[in-house]
Amino acid sequence: MILEAIEKRYSVRHYKDQPVEEDKLAEVLEAARLAPSGSNLQPWKLVVVRDRATIRSMVHAIGGQQFVEQAAVLIVACMNGEGYNIGHRYDGAVVDITIALDHVTLQAASMGLGTCWLGNYDGNEVRALLDIPSGNPVVIILALGYPDESHPHRPGPRKPLDELVCWENFTG
Repeated sequence: MILEAIEKRYSVRHYKDQPVEEDKLAEVLEAARLAPSGSNLQPWKLVVVRDRATIRSMVHAIGGQQFVEQAAVLIVACMNGEGYNIGHRYDGAVVDITIALDHVTLQAASMGLGTCWLGNYDGNEVRALLDIPSGNPVVIILALGYPDESHPHRPGPRKPLDELVCWENFTG
């Protein structure tokens, strides 16, 4: 069942003019809440944006990507505290937030909703628009809504498993 959601999920850039029901939105947010995090710190705060005027005002901050206006919801994921980082060379909070939002994308796909990861944004502008404190950097933004099927999805190629996985030792 999970593999089905993974296979369904793709970056949606065309959305129907249809709001996401409260119960469905609650379910996708619950998927984020249940996501694992290092030492269970859950170092995130999700700002859920549904107001049409606010979403329109955010288009410029999100790299001018016009399709963002079509999304029923934007989920702005911010750091809220530090992640678990003992001796690692990565930011545990960023990893944890990414896991939480991936849970959101898969839950959304399983419910017939679509998402798109938005990494091209001006964090300062987004923070100003949403009154996000400077101590809570924006990590990623996720568009959410009902996919417009009149724009068919054509999946891109994926590398074969043997190019992505090696056994016991790293090989070229």
